[in-house]
Amino acid sequence: MNKFTIYIFVLLLIILPGLPTANHYSQVEATKASVYDFRLNTHKSNQIDSFTKQLAIKNKYIEDGWSLVWQDEFNQKQLDPDLWNIENWAAQKNNELQFYTPDNIKVSDGKLQLISKKQRYKGRSYTSAAIHSKDKFYFQYGKVEMRAKLPSGQGIFPAFWMMPNIDNTWLPEIDIMEMLGHKPNEIWMVQHWLNEDQQLKSNADHFVGDDYSQDYHTFSIEWKPGSITWLIDDKERFQSTQSIPQEDMYLYLNTAIGGDWPGSPDDTTVFPQVFEVDYIRVYQQKGANQ
Repeated sequence: MNKFTIYIFVLLLIILPGLPTANHYSQVEATKASVYDFRLNTHKSNQIDSFTKQLAIKNKYIEDGWSLVWQDEFNQKQLDPDLWNIENWAAQKNNELQFYTPDNIKVSDGKLQLISKKQRYKGRSYTSAAIHSKDKFYFQYGKVEMRAKLPSGQGIFPAFWMMPNIDNTWLPEIDIMEMLGHKPNEIWMVQHWLNEDQQLKSNADHFVGDDYSQDYHTFSIEWKPGSITWLIDDKERFQSTQSIPQEDMYLYLNTAIGGDWPGSPDDTTVFPQVFEVDYIRVYQQKGANQ
């Protein structure tokens, strides 16, 4: 055996064990199939979870005759422009101190954040955020529900409310939830309207419970032709049968800073503050306006 033959023989001994076998190829294909099957099953699982969650939301109040007609779960990367308008102005009512800016709105991890800051901006000492559904979603009668964790502190004034879907008109008004930040365990439920003499009238009550800035809670109304019922965490807390609005109304969500009612922030107020919303949903009953 010459040297060249010996060289080739040794080289084959080195290479052959490392060459892929039929069994090797089958293992590779099995691995690919497993990865594909895992991805497929994961995708199916996510679809099933999403479908199950949506079905639960849809059926939540079905026994009481409510059908889901509108919702925002805030699962997008930004606020849905088909559902909401964003305020960009210096509030001109109640002597409030904030400038509402789009920059103070964040959507992430399935939550909407309305952020309030101590920040000089266009002549104001504070910035905050406000959104509303005027001309994009409005309705007559229904069950409105928000799950949220509220901001707190002296001068902080979060609110979730409704107004008529008419330009330059703010009455009648339904305040689903208002909270003065220095009393984070007290929720106000308020209704405003003008009487026949064009005088402002109000009907209101408040409920003292948990610290609503520490965890998520639900705030709801059931608006019917003859009544408005306020609920906190699914428990009825107030009802009005006076001057019930009969027109289409839209949703408004904001955090004001300062003003006549809450007063101004002071040295105890911590910034930034966040009004964090998990979801907003609207249900209606068939024939409710008949």
